[in-house]
Amino acid sequence: VMKLNPQQAPLYGDSVITVQLTEEDKVEDDVVFYLVFTGSTVQHCTSTRKINPGSLETISPGHDCCETVKVALCASREGHPVLIVAEESFQFVQDEAYDAAQFLATCAGNQQALNFTRFLDRSRPPAADVDFLDEKVALAFRHLKLPAEWNVLGADQSLTENIPRETLMHFAVRLGLLRLTWFLLQQPGGRGALSIHNNEGATPVSLALERGYQKLHQLLTEEQAKEPDSWSTLSHTVHSGDYSVKHHRGLNVYTLTVE
Repeated sequence: VMKLNPQQAPLYGDSVITVQLTEEDKVEDDVVFYLVFTGSTVQHCTSTRKINPGSLETISPGHDCCETVKVALCASREGHPVLIVAEESFQFVQDEAYDAAQFLATCAGNQQALNFTRFLDRSRPPAADVDFLDEKVALAFRHLKLPAEWNVLGADQSLTENIPRETLMHFAVRLGLLRLTWFLLQQPGGRGALSIHNNEGATPVSLALERGYQKLHQLLTEEQAKEPDSWSTLSHTVHSGDYSVKHHRGLNVYTLTVE
């Protein structure tokens, strides 16, 4: 039996999984190991990298629903058939970051909800927590299937620019969420949100300045601003029909997902 650590991952994936091999699976260097995750409607195959003779590392795939899936460890060697070496179960769960992303996505135009996020800001979380939150919520947001008409400013686009109001962009900037701000900038209404004043007359741009978030201010004002370094920058996905292939540059691991 192999040991997977952890035995679960958030739906949006992109977390590191370590695979402990048993004595008899510690084999010659020319064996290549893969993990195959089989869900009810989707299957993923990930490559692995060896950390030492007894353990491998891979990246958990993003999955389409919360469920327990079967994971098979496969060993392949040139000139030999592929062997299933061990099987284990693994769980995809909806975590707080996913809940947060869903909440934010649904309350894009909702003033009460956005004012609640302002209230949260008064108990400023420590910087390390903000960084962790930023990373996870941005990953989760990327994984959400946002409706085609989704807009950073909410569904009611009849609101003219000059009505003072809170926006998701104010929220992201106020907390200093660099990666979430970047993600929102790429969405419909993202750029438009930059010039909207809230009831105190602050725009997201002026908030970044006032709070001394230099990187964030750069991101909002420079034409050629690049995506901030993050876990998401480390991965690149190519879609083709029912297949998608994701390359995680950080660990040099590939994931093939098939419907």
